[in-house]
Amino acid sequence: MKKNFFTGILTGLFSALLLVVVLGAALIFSDFDTNNSLTETTEAEKDSAKIDSAAEVSAKENSSKTGKQDDISVSSLEIENYQKIVEKLEALDNLIDLKYLEDVKDVSFDEGVYKGFIASLGDPYSVYYTADEYKALMESSSGVYHGIGASVSQDAKTGIITIVKPFVTGPAYQAGIKPGDIIAKVDGENVTGMDLSEVVTKMKGKSGTKVKVSILREGEAEPIDFTITRKKIEVPTIEHKMLPDKIGYVTISEFDEITVTQFDAAIDDLEKQGMKALVVDVRNNPGGLLTSVVRILDRILPPELLVYTEDKYNKKVEEFAKDKTKVKVPMAVLINGNSASASEIFAGTLQDYKSATIIGTTSFGKGIVQSVYPFNDGSAVKLTISKYYTPNGRNIHGTGITPDVKVELDEKMQKEVVIPVDKDNQLQKAIGLLKKKIG
Repeated sequence: MKKNFFTGILTGLFSALLLVVVLGAALIFSDFDTNNSLTETTEAEKDSAKIDSAAEVSAKENSSKTGKQDDISVSSLEIENYQKIVEKLEALDNLIDLKYLEDVKDVSFDEGVYKGFIASLGDPYSVYYTADEYKALMESSSGVYHGIGASVSQDAKTGIITIVKPFVTGPAYQAGIKPGDIIAKVDGENVTGMDLSEVVTKMKGKSGTKVKVSILREGEAEPIDFTITRKKIEVPTIEHKMLPDKIGYVTISEFDEITVTQFDAAIDDLEKQGMKALVVDVRNNPGGLLTSVVRILDRILPPELLVYTEDKYNKKVEEFAKDKTKVKVPMAVLINGNSASASEIFAGTLQDYKSATIIGTTSFGKGIVQSVYPFNDGSAVKLTISKYYTPNGRNIHGTGITPDVKVELDEKMQKEVVIPVDKDNQLQKAIGLLKKKIG
């Protein structure tokens, strides 16, 4: 195992050291070109907490705080510390050779070093992605992928991964997966505490292939195993219909790239039908792209501040509505404990401007921003880089959006994938309030 170990680990260690230098350079220099090994992009993550922003700090801004140019060279102390790490890993290598049960001659250690390097931050939202994981992540943000067809969320404290909603047209729903099911294993591997993106990647795969998902369900003493055949999934990010009394109803399941045009088309159609009021449902919406939620809010609100972010250097980036048109009918927004990140920006901004009545239960409470930095080898790093604030200066991280009208969904409906309009007491509350406003 020696040759493979030291090839992998030395590559990993020096790459990890290079990562520190490169990330430092990326934060200092805002004008690096796209041919360099590190660039910045946006990402879509349902950890439920996936909100993105482009934010960098220039050398001028950084040096103005310190009074000197930053030194990103590697010191002799850092080299000494890395030598100690190599020696410790050599001892672990010897122990594995002597005692470990399985054959590990084909194991490559470099990816583990990168993952551990970022995991040592202790931030559940900062993650290292292998090339395959990053490819799957970008695929999901386009709204089309191959998998089981379900949105999931993860408790940042316990690491437990829960099914939020299986898509009605997807194989998970057809197999019998339900909202609230806890994913215990994927293909026999325990996934509790594993990074959410990695678990999602394990459930994805080529159409026609099978994946075994073991779930824990309330009321069942033993885990339930489902063998699910993967298929092409087109994420239904927008659904809309006209309810009685000309009340439009739009459901946003995620804020992805395709969501903006779908939302515009839905509003256009409802307005043509003579819409007098509007309900926007972001319950169980785990978030998505900052650019998407900003553009959707731009369609609803007149030109004004929509959201702003602030990094550790106190650099503020503001996002404004630009479109002079706006939705001119009374609005209500439905939220719940699975409404996170971008959906909280959506609800919080409308609440600040009193442009909509927020109904439901307190939202998830993710008020921090991540950005993804891809490398030329196809891998990437996602880092928490800033906090976001609603127009009134609220950061809701850890607290969530408190609804104007608190309504718990009836317990019998909480396990249902599709809730009939007349059985949805939260939606009925919104309809009742809007009826009073439109007379």
